[in-house]
Amino acid sequence: HEREHDREISELAAQHSEEMEKLRAELKEEQRHLLDQLQQQMAATHRAEQEQAQLQSQTLHSLELEALRLTLNNMHTSQLELTQSNLRKEKETALVELREMLNDKRAQEVAILQSRHQLEWERIKEQCLKEKEDL
Repeated sequence: HEREHDREISELAAQHSEEMEKLRAELKEEQRHLLDQLQQQMAATHRAEQEQAQLQSQTLHSLELEALRLTLNNMHTSQLELTQSNLRKEKETALVELREMLNDKRAQEVAILQSRHQLEWERIKEQCLKEKEDL
């Protein structure tokens, strides 16, 4: 009876040992499976973070480009306004100079015409005096 009991204990111990090995193997497999899942999740998270960082970088780059475009546009507009203002001043100056030049030329022509008129008047006057004397 005691041998039978020892044999049962030995069978139970072997069975227990076998089940423990089986459970260890299952646990190891489950651990490996969980580790694989965790690594996949970490890789997916890493990719998502990289994509998010890249998207933020692209957005920031786009915003910087838009800011630069607006700045350049403002500078260009200011430059155009300054150029227009300078051209307007130059035009006004040129018109004033032209007006003065035309007034001077007109004054010279008036003086020349007055001088011719005076000379013509004196010539006619002399001619009249000469004709009077002749008569």
